[in-house]
Amino acid sequence: VQLVESGGGVVQAGESLRLSCIVSGITFDDYSVAWFRQAPGKEREGLFCSAWSGASAYYQESVKGRFTIARDTPKSTLYLEMNMLKPEDTAMYYCAAAGPRQAGFCSESGAGMKYWGKGTRVTISS
Repeated sequence: VQLVESGGGVVQAGESLRLSCIVSGITFDDYSVAWFRQAPGKEREGLFCSAWSGASAYYQESVKGRFTIARDTPKSTLYLEMNMLKPEDTAMYYCAAAGPRQAGFCSESGAGMKYWGKGTRVTISS
């Protein structure tokens, strides 16, 4: 099983980035997939989770209205569209998968996640 994130980089505040997470080795439809981030010196926090059932969970008020999640099943890819980026969005961004189906669950802490990617770094300059 592999989860490979890409799309990170260094951008200025106010700009946008789109992160991708390509998932292989599992049946994408049967898994809940999620985005997390960890800023330097801080604990990991969950951003969004797209459940296998079709539901979505949003965890951070700080990104609502700026970040959106999208799931492309034919491509087994999870996206994170990030707009109006702020310096406080600087972090390593990770995707993770939980399942299959009820065997995993979405959670802000990531406790229900079974597989993790290695992350992609996002740096926002002011």
